[in-house]
Amino acid sequence: MTTTIYQNDAHILMGISMQDDTKLERNNMALHVCEDPQNVLANREHLAQTLGHSLKDFVCANQTHSANFYKVTAADKGRGALTAEDAIPETDALYTFEPNIVLSSFTADCVPILFYATDSALVGAIHSGWQGTVKEISLKTFTHLRDVEGVDLTNVHVHIGTALSQEKFEVDRDVYDRFKALGYADDFMYFKPETSKYHIDNQLTVKKQCELAGIPATNIVIEDVCTFKNEAGFSYRQNKQAGRHLSFIVRK
Repeated sequence: MTTTIYQNDAHILMGISMQDDTKLERNNMALHVCEDPQNVLANREHLAQTLGHSLKDFVCANQTHSANFYKVTAADKGRGALTAEDAIPETDALYTFEPNIVLSSFTADCVPILFYATDSALVGAIHSGWQGTVKEISLKTFTHLRDVEGVDLTNVHVHIGTALSQEKFEVDRDVYDRFKALGYADDFMYFKPETSKYHIDNQLTVKKQCELAGIPATNIVIEDVCTFKNEAGFSYRQNKQAGRHLSFIVRK
């Protein structure tokens, strides 16, 4: 399946593109890691058509494993969709209150987070690799939405998507120490004596950050699909030349 749809109702369309051996570059969606940009644009165009949108409706960021977020408006439509040069710079979280804007996030092991409110027009997309998680990008984004934008987080729903599983996310002590320093990730880590490696559940750590901001646990869904173990997953850890998934969300 080229595209996995998480939700498609009267208000919200969201999902993720998957690896597909029948597509160009296995359906890679990222311009910053590709053999030929035209292949990626062809894949993106196919996705846009599948969603009933134009690529000019998409907004993409130049992701840098930051904790930076950006409020998207209609004036941003098309940024990063056809070329990386005009993508939102140095940003890993996008949100908007306007309809018909397809917010995008690119991942290959990192955690993609899609969210929307049921009492306002808010939708958003966050890219949280382990560096973004220890910088608390999700917590900071939702805290901003609560304190600055006046969002009632009890009405926000979150989908934590396809990512590297805890089993495959093994790290050394330095990364463990950074998660440990968060003060709330202990339950999401274990040590494997046979390999002297630590294993971290990045998805559950992100879920905890959403809860700490004020989102009810019952409003959070975690997709149990590992990018490393699933043949439809792009995994940078497995293959440094891997393409990227595109997670998307749009309010109709």
